[in-house]
Amino acid sequence: MSNFSVLLVEDEENLGSTLRDYLRTKRFEVEWASTAKEARSLFSSMKPAIAILDIGLPDGNGIELAKEFRKLSRECVLLFCTALNDPTLRVESFELGAEDYITKPFELKELTLRLDRILKSRKTALHNPDEYTFGKLIFWPKRFEIQDAEGLISSLGQKECAILELLLELKNEVVSRDQMIELIWGENSFPTNRTIDNYIVKLRKWAESDNEGILKISSVRGIGYKLELKEG
Repeated sequence: MSNFSVLLVEDEENLGSTLRDYLRTKRFEVEWASTAKEARSLFSSMKPAIAILDIGLPDGNGIELAKEFRKLSRECVLLFCTALNDPTLRVESFELGAEDYITKPFELKELTLRLDRILKSRKTALHNPDEYTFGKLIFWPKRFEIQDAEGLISSLGQKECAILELLLELKNEVVSRDQMIELIWGENSFPTNRTIDNYIVKLRKWAESDNEGILKISSVRGIGYKLELKEG
């Protein structure tokens, strides 16, 4: 594996120490916080590549903590490990840009496999261009930003950015919602079709700001989406 830095936020002492020690054997640089207050301090000092968060904390809520982290860093990977198997919380976590949502109890190997998938995705992103230009439209994947035809720059969430990169990679082909879920969220994650559609809304609005129609994201009813790009 890699020496990516990990902030582990887990209030249960036995699980926290077990996960910390296990991840260190996999060459992760791990710091463990058992409270939201401690997590905030560690996040500022270590600037982790990955944050693994429980939701139920003695002095706060992991979802709200993740929102704070997202404001401080667009690049930190967010992953939830929680006993709360709540569809609403799962959707909320994905909407704020979480990479994964694992429910307890889980096997340590399962966590390793999911982290492996995340790191492979991150390494792939490192080889992508810094900037895509389509007429008046600009996309900066590493900055998680887009610029519309009027010159307005907007931020993208991790999932919005990953969806746009996938659509560009498979341009002029229909990409199903199931493909998006498998390639971006992973096989064992269950975002709803509505979640996918919500992410697409901002991307379509951006594409449609250019009247020349060089880039178009269209809906394919009952299947998914297609990004059409006029070459030249």
